Amino acid sequence: MELKIVIIGAGEVGFNLAKSLSRENYDITVIDINPQKCLRIKNNLDAHVVEGDGASQRILQSIDMKKVDYLLALTRIDEVNLVASRISKKMGAKHVICRLRNTEYLHKKAIITPEQFGIEYVTYPEKAAQIEIEHLIRRSSTVEVQEFKKGEILMVGVNLESSSPLIGRTIDNVITSNPFTAHKTVFINRNDDFFIPKQNDVYKKNDHVYFIGRKNDIDDIQQMAGKPSFDVRNVMILGSGKIGRLLAKSLQYDYNVKIIEKDKERAKFFSPNLSDSLMLIGDGLDIEFLESENISEVDCFVAATQNEQTNILASLLAKHYGAKQVILHITTTNYLKSVRRIGADAIVSKNISAVNEVLNIIRSNEDNVEIHRFDDVGVEAIDVIVDNNSKYLLDGMTIDSIPEDYAISAIIRNEKIIIPHKRSEIKAGDELLMFTKPEHAQKAEGLFVNK
Repeated sequence: MELKIVIIGAGEVGFNLAKSLSRENYDITVIDINPQKCLRIKNNLDAHVVEGDGASQRILQSIDMKKVDYLLALTRIDEVNLVASRISKKMGAKHVICRLRNTEYLHKKAIITPEQFGIEYVTYPEKAAQIEIEHLIRRSSTVEVQEFKKGEILMVGVNLESSSPLIGRTIDNVITSNPFTAHKTVFINRNDDFFIPKQNDVYKKNDHVYFIGRKNDIDDIQQMAGKPSFDVRNVMILGSGKIGRLLAKSLQYDYNVKIIEKDKERAKFFSPNLSDSLMLIGDGLDIEFLESENISEVDCFVAATQNEQTNILASLLAKHYGAKQVILHITTTNYLKSVRRIGADAIVSKNISAVNEVLNIIRSNEDNVEIHRFDDVGVEAIDVIVDNNSKYLLDGMTIDSIPEDYAISAIIRNEKIIIPHKRSEIKAGDELLMFTKPEHAQKAEGLFVNK
């Protein structure tokens, strides 16, 4: 059945979410008060567009809310999102997902909670970006870290530099040569082409390779790939915006944290709440200033200002002057492919995090299986329980006969995590974590789940 989805807000999050959902043949309506943003949707996507205030009762009454499966309130203004959510739920929208920037609504003692506005799910983009950056700092030398099964299974992305012992070898050869380092290569980014590799595919220089492994094996996997983790002590954060402050607050007790803020008044205002971090007033693009603060001794430099161009330039400077690991935050997807090539070790976008989170909620709800969409790479992680009468078991298939478009990365059986190999057995009741392209997702599920 075709889902009817209404998106309020056609900014970066709303536009990219509408773009992803439009591939699924959903009935999509986008509301925004900005004529240029509405025109962008009209010119690029197959979606209905309503120009107007998303928190206006008159505008919302023009839509039959009782037929709306998901109302997504995704503007940059919390108050607009909260009001739009409340009105839409009152008018009959089945599910409401809301974007909020203010994390006060998370507090246990919060007087007003999202639930009071009829909101079922909340996405906090800045909080999601902070968590993603923190994972990268705590798991150094990686370009991406994702947790599954409460952190017991990790996916780590590693860039294969010229010194990597994997270059020139097939995936199968590496698995055979490392029998005590259980891992699964789930996808590779090669020149901005993301693909699920076959066993005879060869690792190449500058590949971004994404490995799955048990939490306790990740250090060995990084060592195997030639990118061992290193001890992080000194962290420098450029920008005291929401992401920078959340990050400093979380890291300041474990690391030596410095925050660079160009605006003197902002620095003075936020400094008292970050008493264990050192707030520096300066320009992150000033080479003399960076050298005076010993940029060459920085283990991790995070460019997290609200200006994308500043973040990109600062990342280049920090890398050139000796920072071991550079993490770059971007807000739009316009620069995504370009910045992957400029030398930053990892790229994080709060907007991509928000898009992926909302997609995961919708897909998981509708398919009754847990799904993680990585929309910037066009890959999904699917969590399924193998049915007794599934096609896989009834047809007597083996793990080696599964189409190579699906990467079975982990089997969970009686709470034990198994990283599968050619001879691994899949049984009824097993929980599988597998990766595939979105266009293959339903067939992959259908192999193990009898719907």
